[in-house]
Amino acid sequence: MDYVKYILPLAAAALVLWTAWRWLPLFAGPSAGKDGRLSFRSESGRMTRRDAAVLAAVTAVYAAVAFIGLGDRAAPESCCHFAERGQYALIELPEETEISKIRYFSGLGTGDYRVQLSLDGEEFWDVGNMEQKYSMLFKWNDMEFSEEAQLSAKFLRLTAGAELYLGEVAIYGAEGEPLPAGTLSYDGGSAELFDEQELVPQARSYMNSSYFDEIYHARTAYEHHENVYPYEITHPPLGKLIIAVGIELFGMNPFGWRFMGTLFGVLMLPALYFFLKSLTKSTLITACGTVIFAFDFMHFVQTRIATIDTYSVFFILLMYLFMWRYVSGGRLRDLALSGLFFGLGAASKWTCIYAGGGLAVIWLWHWITRRREEGFWRRFIENCLFCVVFFVIVPCAVYYASYYFYGTAKGLGGRLSMLFSKDYAQIVWNNQVYMWDYHSDLVATHPYSSSWYQWLADARPILYYLEYFDDGTKSAFGAFLSPLLCWGGFFAMAGCGILAVKDKDSRALFILLGYLAQLLPWVLVSRLTFAYHYFPSSVFLLLALCHMFSRLREREAEPVEGLPAPKAGAWQRSILIFTAVSVVLFAMFYPVLTGVRTPAWYTGFFCKWFPSWPF
Repeated sequence: MDYVKYILPLAAAALVLWTAWRWLPLFAGPSAGKDGRLSFRSESGRMTRRDAAVLAAVTAVYAAVAFIGLGDRAAPESCCHFAERGQYALIELPEETEISKIRYFSGLGTGDYRVQLSLDGEEFWDVGNMEQKYSMLFKWNDMEFSEEAQLSAKFLRLTAGAELYLGEVAIYGAEGEPLPAGTLSYDGGSAELFDEQELVPQARSYMNSSYFDEIYHARTAYEHHENVYPYEITHPPLGKLIIAVGIELFGMNPFGWRFMGTLFGVLMLPALYFFLKSLTKSTLITACGTVIFAFDFMHFVQTRIATIDTYSVFFILLMYLFMWRYVSGGRLRDLALSGLFFGLGAASKWTCIYAGGGLAVIWLWHWITRRREEGFWRRFIENCLFCVVFFVIVPCAVYYASYYFYGTAKGLGGRLSMLFSKDYAQIVWNNQVYMWDYHSDLVATHPYSSSWYQWLADARPILYYLEYFDDGTKSAFGAFLSPLLCWGGFFAMAGCGILAVKDKDSRALFILLGYLAQLLPWVLVSRLTFAYHYFPSSVFLLLALCHMFSRLREREAEPVEGLPAPKAGAWQRSILIFTAVSVVLFAMFYPVLTGVRTPAWYTGFFCKWFPSWPF
């Protein structure tokens, strides 16, 4: 009966092929180009009250779904500061007790604690170390003892091997029960180890601890918040500074460090809606496209983890939105905004520079198509100077200023004059050299890495979390595109390529250039890559998908002479079915997008479409 599990992927593939088959008439017949030029100029679709109502409803529903189960709203925040190597905390138990486990919440600092026990408080013996590695920060960890260790004791001593911050400690007796903090005795300097015992969880999970690259980015955001020089300096600072806003609002807890990413994931929807309405001029296509993207697996999972990719995608979406508004309408303020968001994106992650390359090609093509207009060279040179300001000077200024907290952490002061100091400039320059060396020389392996060609087929999701339970359930989630968007978007992108050549379709060319700018650089990258690197491309897959439906709509409204007229409402049925199935798939895959505890047979049967899918 194993073949039964392949019915769902085959059905999804059949829907994609059926949808693509509906697009075939667009490639038949004579070219639809009106003047033989690939000019981007067009009338922008205007927002209506109906659009506003639809957008508000979709955004509100998605926001409710996205913020549910995001993470615990509280975590230990008062830390015992072991200021130097050798400083210790001495804890006296109410009576001689056999200790079975120590659960602790790690704060800042890496090193370990020497754990010793004693019967009389004078003579101690070693029973092991509580580790506080970089991968164990801001999460609950357990120290379990070997069977040979003598664990019956009345005193416990924790001695720091370096300057460390320890958030909370829970000591468990022989039966696995935590000893009440009120029964323990300790000096005042150790009080922070036991002042938030109500937060000690029954089990460790992603809900109460950091996971994947949160160990870098959430930590760095907190270090910026505390004016500590950051540990993670392999990416520009802005993304971590945005994460720090959530920490400022809600505290250093899972909800706090994930809040801003989820909020930006919500804010992507209005930006996308405006973009789609401008491209398609159809409320139905725009609404369906926004729903498809809202409940895409990658968009949902990736914006709920405290990493910086969300911000780069958000700014890429905005920089292309405003570039489209400029090349289709000609307003300089839109070009300026595109440049500003390019700067904000580059200050978040270098992958946005790829997007900037796509913007440059689009801008250049826009001017090439206007080269025969009167007064071209004067306007072109003026626009070049304008772009120097908003695509070079402004982005460089934004990027340079984003290192502000690097400077304050190094003791350069907190005044704007610091930005003009030689020491600040050296900090910024040194980090660029370090980032370049790090990413160009990175050699590493990971069980869930993937290559660019695997992204095209959704072949290898990245697994973020996996835990099995004794009752046959498990908690697991990972990041990958919805198969409908991934496969359907790929066919749509191929269609855009054909239409750009055959019909001089400027919208198709715009989408194709944006997609290639995000994908092609990864073809040349030899370092470790993951499925989430395809996240920026998903925006253009969605745009391509909606554009193909828009072309079907236009073909129905204006049939081509000599070709069979499309059936009335065919494009509407197609996009509504595609959207409905996308939402159904999101509901079906919800357990492996959120980590909701689910029977293992469910994820193994319904959510493991291919052997390479880790569910």
